[in-house]
Amino acid sequence: MISVIGMGPGDERLISVAAQQLIESADILVGWRRLLSQFEHHPAQKYQMGVDIDATLQWLREQNQSLDKHTPNIVVLASGDPMLFGIGKRIAEAFAPEERQIVPGISSVQTLFSAVGIDMNDVYITSSHGKQPNFDFIFLHDKVALVTDKKIGPYQIAQQLIQRGLHRTLIIGENLGYPQQQISVLAPEQVQAEYEMNVVVILNERQ
Repeated sequence: MISVIGMGPGDERLISVAAQQLIESADILVGWRRLLSQFEHHPAQKYQMGVDIDATLQWLREQNQSLDKHTPNIVVLASGDPMLFGIGKRIAEAFAPEERQIVPGISSVQTLFSAVGIDMNDVYITSSHGKQPNFDFIFLHDKVALVTDKKIGPYQIAQQLIQRGLHRTLIIGENLGYPQQQISVLAPEQVQAEYEMNVVVILNERQ
């Protein structure tokens, strides 16, 4: 069985009890280096994911089809929530329901909305990871959460707003759930060039 578990934001206290129990019983832990580093003393075998997700899926398939009497308990550690721009989607597509289970976690988007006390009703959630966002479509929405990457982040979003002459409020959440968490509420003209790992909320407060 492959269990994909949401590790939530950086605060370990926000990992669900179900996820903690699966980690404790894991024979193999799979994840990015940052997540695996939390379990250096766990007796499970460790498999570090790389940029080639297909290679990881093939390795998981080989482990899950073991001919041994004991099929290992494989736990895939996912940042935030596995099904919100995470590894959960790929594993759900690659394995049958009886071969895998997905345990949700608290996403960085949820963390930011809760921190600033704004509801998530009617929010449009998207991502700039590995793609060029359709900003004209995004800016049609009054409440947007955008999971960013290093190429398209707060500054690039702000510049797109300025070019269109649009008035919006940007809420930038950096390192959400970690001790160095920082939240900034800015007009597009105030957005700086560089921010650490972040999520951006775009609000149209003049609707």
